[in-house]
Amino acid sequence: MVWTRLHAKIHRTIRSRHLFERNQRLLVAVSGGQDSLCLIKLLLDLQSKWGWDLGIAHCDHRWRSDSKANAKHVENLAKTWGIFFYLETANKPINSEAAARDWRYQALSAIAQVNNYQYIVTGHTASDRAETLLYNLIRGTGADGLQALTWQRPLTTGIVLVRPLLEITRIQTEQFCQEFKLPIWEDSTNQDLQYARNRIRQELLPYLRDNFNPQVESALAQTAELLQAEVEYLEKAAQQLRGAALGVRHEEDSLTVLPLRLNRRVLQKAPLALQRRVMRQVLQQILTDAPSFEHIEKLTALIIAPNRSQTDPFPGGAIAQVEGDWICFK
Repeated sequence: MVWTRLHAKIHRTIRSRHLFERNQRLLVAVSGGQDSLCLIKLLLDLQSKWGWDLGIAHCDHRWRSDSKANAKHVENLAKTWGIFFYLETANKPINSEAAARDWRYQALSAIAQVNNYQYIVTGHTASDRAETLLYNLIRGTGADGLQALTWQRPLTTGIVLVRPLLEITRIQTEQFCQEFKLPIWEDSTNQDLQYARNRIRQELLPYLRDNFNPQVESALAQTAELLQAEVEYLEKAAQQLRGAALGVRHEEDSLTVLPLRLNRRVLQKAPLALQRRVMRQVLQQILTDAPSFEHIEKLTALIIAPNRSQTDPFPGGAIAQVEGDWICFK
């Protein structure tokens, strides 16, 4: 086996970030593109050092005429490498990026659960992280949206999603595939500029790279990494503050207690950033959809509003009202 700098980097990353344990079962999502082929090749080469049991999963969204041939291509690669292959095909074509992502994670989780895989591994790179940061920034978001692609997160009970390539750019995965002559399946939809992410990838990032910073993808990915740690800290602090405002003794109880009223005096002592986070967490329990900035702001305003002040109805009909030292939900 040829040991490259990329092999060494990923080996160190997995060990230092504790992404996987030894002798675990890893289900690798492989589309056939350069990022996922780079990922599976690296994991196969590192397998002897870690004792992993690897499997490949491919999700056919049926949104391209060559999707069936694409799936067969990945299946043939799995046979060549002598590892299990799992295919999930959508019942009907999925044409929305968001719908495709949701369906894909559901499909991967189902395969992992049935076949006893502890980890689902995807080939998201620093370039994906940079694109996600820009995409969410343009649409309007807080720090949570800017750090959305994290190294790992739980998908379902007992199954963790892991992204080992978040410090590797798409240029590096392309060079790796060329070096090892990996047969990349070119996805024609990646060139379709009707998708916002493709316009960011094909037009915005190259412009930023040529005119502002040649290493813009790595710089943006580092920003997302810094924000991830800060978001984790703030979210933890907000949970503690919410528990105090709800009057619960244990922090974990604040996650399950329905927020019928919040103590304004407790919230008034906290910084605005934590006040907003508490209100967002509360609204996430009350609303069926994600709360908007406007929802959070009008609820936060009640912390210092005059007695008997109230919001107009939130989606679903709930109203928040000031009653002395309390914000009550009705």
